[in-house]
Amino acid sequence: MTTLFEPATAGVLELNNRITMAPLTRSRAGQDGVPTDMHVEYYKQRANNGLIVTEGTFFEDINRAFLGQPGIATADQQEGWRKVAQAVHEQDSNIVMQIMHGGRLTLPSINGFDQGESSSAIAPGVTLHGDGESREEVPTPVALDAEGIKRVIQKFTEGARRAIDAGMDGVEVHGANGYLLHQFLAPSSNDRTDEYGGSPENRARLAIEVIRSIADEIGADRLGLRISPMHNIQGCIEEDEDDVRATYKALLDGIADLNIAYLSILYQDAESDLVAYLRESFGGFTILNTGFDVVTELEDARYIVENGLADAVAVGREIIANPDLSYRWKNNLALNSIDSDTFYTPGPHGYIDYPMVDEG
Repeated sequence: MTTLFEPATAGVLELNNRITMAPLTRSRAGQDGVPTDMHVEYYKQRANNGLIVTEGTFFEDINRAFLGQPGIATADQQEGWRKVAQAVHEQDSNIVMQIMHGGRLTLPSINGFDQGESSSAIAPGVTLHGDGESREEVPTPVALDAEGIKRVIQKFTEGARRAIDAGMDGVEVHGANGYLLHQFLAPSSNDRTDEYGGSPENRARLAIEVIRSIADEIGADRLGLRISPMHNIQGCIEEDEDDVRATYKALLDGIADLNIAYLSILYQDAESDLVAYLRESFGGFTILNTGFDVVTELEDARYIVENGLADAVAVGREIIANPDLSYRWKNNLALNSIDSDTFYTPGPHGYIDYPMVDEG
């Protein structure tokens, strides 16, 4: 029986345990999108966990999704991430960068453009925090044309290259949570009539092309993919499970020959038939993230790994509050309380000041 604290291998990634840090929006970067010394300390503190996945990182100004988001679009941003990667490596851990395109989920006060871009000119019907106190309605996006799609694929690939050049061990493509690639996957946000819309195979096409392009650039063994089927968030609605299975099967079939490092699935029910179907369809190293509306506890994580429901677990809030979570869980130590009021606030409080256990 595999246990939670056993090492694992996913592509080139060597995990010293099967607890991975989920990609967590923390909104601590400035307007320049450059990671700071706070980011270095934040990720260094959490390097005892098996794998660190960074917060979603933009690779072009138009795809910024929220204030305080770090980027990988400039030399200064790349240098900031180099310091982060170096600090994590000094703790003998691995770190991969999640790269993302917000698509329609942005505001002019966030990305500097009048509209976002998406699969179709369909507003998500949600509000976001801009640079003011109140939330703002997200405007209707521009539907990407053929040249725009080519640009997106190129920029995704350039962002991945910069991440590796910054010292990251790998890259995770964000295909979840209602952002651009998910907007193409979900029928509620994609009414295209060309080769990128309509059938499950067509709606999966952009994600496949992005992943294949990045794999060509950095190597498939450094590449992961995150998906959240039927998450039904931020206007991306997937209610027909037959269509969901067909769509994500088409996506996984379209990258099967690459043998990418891992698939990360965000889905609350670890024992669902859908998770089992996706894991079988992928056939490789799978990370399961069951906590989004709920907190993943130690017993949840153990159950998932020990019962073969996934090869590793992604944990969010408990790793925010307990940088040394793997050590605490392994030694059955008490946990810090989670302060959700500081998840997205600027400054060090609630970011790098959670106490750690003295392992000496």
